[in-house]
Amino acid sequence: MREALLEAQKAAAAGEVPVGAIVVSAEGEILSRAHNSPVGMSDPTAHAEILALREAARKTGNYRLTGCRLVVTIEPCPMCAGAAVAARVAEIVYGAADPKAGAVTTLYNIVSDSRLNHRADVVSGVLASECSAIIRDFFRERR
Repeated sequence: MREALLEAQKAAAAGEVPVGAIVVSAEGEILSRAHNSPVGMSDPTAHAEILALREAARKTGNYRLTGCRLVVTIEPCPMCAGAAVAARVAEIVYGAADPKAGAVTTLYNIVSDSRLNHRADVVSGVLASECSAIIRDFFRERR
């Protein structure tokens, strides 16, 4: 999670909502790291999770990231949770819950929905206070 927080700091420095993500292989190797970039990339899908999943898939040569762990500073939104299911990640680890758009445990349970073809294990609340603080501080400064 500390690596994902470093990515979130990069996003904040670029004026993006400070969310960071990493993808870790089953062997514990960091395959990719990314931070939110929808403003800079003019791309509404350029969330940290999507960018990290894309890079990990490119690096492995396979869109199926079986056995991998997605680590993200805030609970993934519906788009990102759906992408994690499509990528077949084994586990999603997130820091802060997202009461407005959380699609892993808070508002929706996309990654554990038995109607879908894949489910991921979930670990929540990892460094939650640090993960929520970076977002809270970012928006406090903007208001």
